[in-house]
Amino acid sequence: MHIRLIAVGDRQPSWVDAAFDDYIGRLPNHWRFALVTVPVAKRGKSNAGTAVVAEQQRILSGLKPDDQVVLLDEHGEQTASREFAARLDAWLAAGRNLCFIIGGPDGVGGEVRSRANFRWSLSRLTLPHGMARVLFAEQLYRAWSIANGLPYHRE
Repeated sequence: MHIRLIAVGDRQPSWVDAAFDDYIGRLPNHWRFALVTVPVAKRGKSNAGTAVVAEQQRILSGLKPDDQVVLLDEHGEQTASREFAARLDAWLAAGRNLCFIIGGPDGVGGEVRSRANFRWSLSRLTLPHGMARVLFAEQLYRAWSIANGLPYHRE
């Protein structure tokens, strides 16, 4: 079982890397978690669409046909932590590799959106991409802790 995060943006502030690494370091080794970064395509005042297409191709090239793809999308479905834990548990039980995607500054292209099996919103707020990375990692760890009965999650 592999769990990957494909994230557009290869340079993050040190606090993002530290927090992300802390949560990911808590995950079980058998998940074989990997972060795949995609460079942000160069943008000018009028070529954001071209940049999104370039990033889209890089994202799609990192996907395998049988991957369960979850797009982190502000317009996706919001879930409570326990709901996400149950969904994650079902995905893991299905035995497919999981691939989460965080798009670039202008989002993702239509092909990436179409390829996603699920669109997940961390919040209705617009989040900086580094913050989304950290929240994703924390929620992944929280879901694992819920599924394993650890006292990390409290209600």
